[in-house]
Amino acid sequence: MYFCLIINTLAEKIEPVGQLNIKTRRILKGHGNKVLCVDWCTDKRRMVSSSQDGKVIVWDAYTTNKEHAVTMPCTWVMACAYAPSGCAIAAGGLDNKLSVYPLSLDKNENLASKRKPVAMHTNYVSHCTFTLSDMQVLTSSGDGTCALWDVESAQLLQSFHSHTADVLSLDMGPAETSNTFVSGGCDMKAKLWDMRSGQNVQSFETHQSDVNCVKFYPSGDAFATGSDDATCRFYDLRADREVAVFSKDSVIFGANSVDFSQSGRLLFAGYNDYTVNVWDVLKGTRLNILYGHENRISSLRMAPDGTSFCTASWDNTLRVWA
Repeated sequence: MYFCLIINTLAEKIEPVGQLNIKTRRILKGHGNKVLCVDWCTDKRRMVSSSQDGKVIVWDAYTTNKEHAVTMPCTWVMACAYAPSGCAIAAGGLDNKLSVYPLSLDKNENLASKRKPVAMHTNYVSHCTFTLSDMQVLTSSGDGTCALWDVESAQLLQSFHSHTADVLSLDMGPAETSNTFVSGGCDMKAKLWDMRSGQNVQSFETHQSDVNCVKFYPSGDAFATGSDDATCRFYDLRADREVAVFSKDSVIFGANSVDFSQSGRLLFAGYNDYTVNVWDVLKGTRLNILYGHENRISSLRMAPDGTSFCTASWDNTLRVWA
């Protein structure tokens, strides 16, 4: 009965699915190795990407021009994020650190000289995101923890301990007043956290392998996961349970990154077999398979206005789809 209520509520919030005609509109080339992460600026035009080549690049997604390029202290820059104001970026990786770089209009400025170390874990930084302002950043790490940091003072504000293995991904709640985030990791669990108390308030344990990515549903009442078990799953926080599994017998490769369309009707998932699968959230069926990349898709992010999304791949490129 409750499952039906969830689906009916979901149906009221989303739009009907029409004919999908999604294609690669732009290819961004410039990295010299595997692209590991991508994030959009709130201006809907710029993006930041990080790579195994040790570079962080700020792109103009319309022209494909590179606006800034930063050489990081290490290779395998696994995490990057745009600040809400669009005036800074954060990045980190195998050196266990996360740094913030202020951006300016001078494209020739040496951003590396303005690097501000903010976070320090005891293992690699796997993911990062700013909170509701430029002044705080959340990180997840291979040390099994997530952490909230103050950007100005570089002080640890809150630490989150409950995962029993590497934490691979996190996502902030979408509401402007949200004090929650979700995380997923190598312990096959996805967890909901209260940022104020540092407590793990809900835990979901239905995956059979590493949870590579987590993403809140636009309403904030649910979230999706992607896993090495070749499934994406949908969890409703009000029901405190899994309510949908997105899988097919022909899908045998792990999902590395997921994101929702703006309405919430579509779930986009990037896989190790170089494809993007488009799932109907309401019906649980696959609507489309998108081809183009020549290696695994490591990161997928919807543009803030919902008109396009970007994928980052181990083939050294990023693609903008619409």
